[in-house]
Amino acid sequence: MEAQSIKRILKALVGIIILISPFEVFAQAASQAVKAAGLNLPGMAINFGQGVDLVDTIEVLVLFTVITLAPAILILCTCFTRIIVVLSFMRQAIGTQNMPPNQLLIGFALFLSVFVMQPTGKDIYNNAIHPYMQKKMTSVQAIDQIEFSLRGFMSKQVRTADIQLFYDVTGKDQPNTIADVPIHFLIPAFIISELKTAFQIGFLLYIPFLILDMVVASVLMAMGMMMLPPVVVSLPFKLLLFVLVDGWQLVTGSILRSFN
Repeated sequence: MEAQSIKRILKALVGIIILISPFEVFAQAASQAVKAAGLNLPGMAINFGQGVDLVDTIEVLVLFTVITLAPAILILCTCFTRIIVVLSFMRQAIGTQNMPPNQLLIGFALFLSVFVMQPTGKDIYNNAIHPYMQKKMTSVQAIDQIEFSLRGFMSKQVRTADIQLFYDVTGKDQPNTIADVPIHFLIPAFIISELKTAFQIGFLLYIPFLILDMVVASVLMAMGMMMLPPVVVSLPFKLLLFVLVDGWQLVTGSILRSFN
């Protein structure tokens, strides 16, 4: 019985080796091809044994947490919020349901955000990302520098009344300078300011199209065509008006100038 068990174990090991061998050959071939091409691929080593510093582990954990929150940072700590809200209001004011589609609006908002955030992005790259890649600063220092650069942009757009709101809720004294405002106070205050500005721009965009809808509805009522929806008749006229005044250029210019 023991001899049979040993034979079964040996057969299983031989089978595993046979299954693994093609992958090993493939890995060796791929490694040789990479070396022949002169490519230096980044490597990563994970050590669960002795010699692991707890501080380094916490730094890695913080770094992965920041990477996980990157979409939220992109949406809430940049100009993306104002741009996408204004573009959504523009589509609703015209009366088109899904035209332009959501993918197009989000992509357009992303590129406009890159245009507006270019000075901040350049500052982040020169003072945080590049020194970190050159190993001149730690990951914690790089994150602090990124936070400092984003604070510079948010401080120019946030309103003092929105910051005061959070200090009134917590019962703390508001600092004399905005540089002393904690980041967990500054970010929600910045979001509120962006939403208010976006809604103000959206209200101004609605006015000409609302007037056109009222004129069309009055004309249809005077003609006795009350069963015909005014939106169906006013939509071509709104599109014509929007094209004649070069609406996309005006809206885009208004959004970009609102950050100056």
